[in-house]
Amino acid sequence: MNSAQLVELLKERLPSENLQWRFDRKTDKVRLEHSILKKGMDISLPEILAKYETKKESAINEVIYTITETFNAMEMEQKEGFKKTNSIYPVIRSTSFPQKSKAGDSFIVKDHTAETRIFYALDLGTTYRLIDETMLDSLGMSENEIMESAIFKVRSLPTEMKKDEVAGNVFYFVNNNDGYDASRILNQAFLKEMEGKIEGHMTVSVPHQDVLIIGDIRNDTGYDILAQMTMQFFTVGTVPVTSLSFIYEEGKMEPIFIMAKNRVARKEGRKK
Repeated sequence: MNSAQLVELLKERLPSENLQWRFDRKTDKVRLEHSILKKGMDISLPEILAKYETKKESAINEVIYTITETFNAMEMEQKEGFKKTNSIYPVIRSTSFPQKSKAGDSFIVKDHTAETRIFYALDLGTTYRLIDETMLDSLGMSENEIMESAIFKVRSLPTEMKKDEVAGNVFYFVNNNDGYDASRILNQAFLKEMEGKIEGHMTVSVPHQDVLIIGDIRNDTGYDILAQMTMQFFTVGTVPVTSLSFIYEEGKMEPIFIMAKNRVARKEGRKK
């Protein structure tokens, strides 16, 4: 399938007289404009085509869902505005993620690691809206209140995990598909609890927004497995974050390529 064929397929799956499609062959993007809302969204076609190679129909379904829910959220916003009663959650994004909306409004953001930033989202049920500065008055909240509310809410999210053992190493996967799986990396109480269970070296990974991977790395092979695993998740994620993992120790995270050898040496030293 090529880009032109993908655009035609999306048009067939999203029949609406309110949607206007503009396919830019130079940038390989399609622009959707909603004639009533007077708002739109850009879709990068190469990313979808790459996912289609591995996920086939599910990749198309994901795009359809994203487009539909985005415009539904825009309609709700236009009719009802924003409510302080809506839940606010933190969401993890890569440092390359735009810090301004398409309209040029600055999002509320906070630095996290060298690879990630924290954005804040107003939960709308089946989707969410990233909070920008123009929304603060409507919400009746300051930036600090937004951040505090989000951290409080992330602690209430369930942390059920799936466990897998590979070559003597143990990996835990948080994958609730609620849009905030990667956000669990901000739940310090949860990470602290996991640290107490880890027998080897603890790693945390957020390759895309819908998964948090905690590794119990017990041998050198574990790091190679983790690198391959996170890269695979990164390439298939709807919202990729980073393929780089982090070493977690006593509440601090450092990129794995910087800290791995040093931490192994320190931990081995403490055992003697």
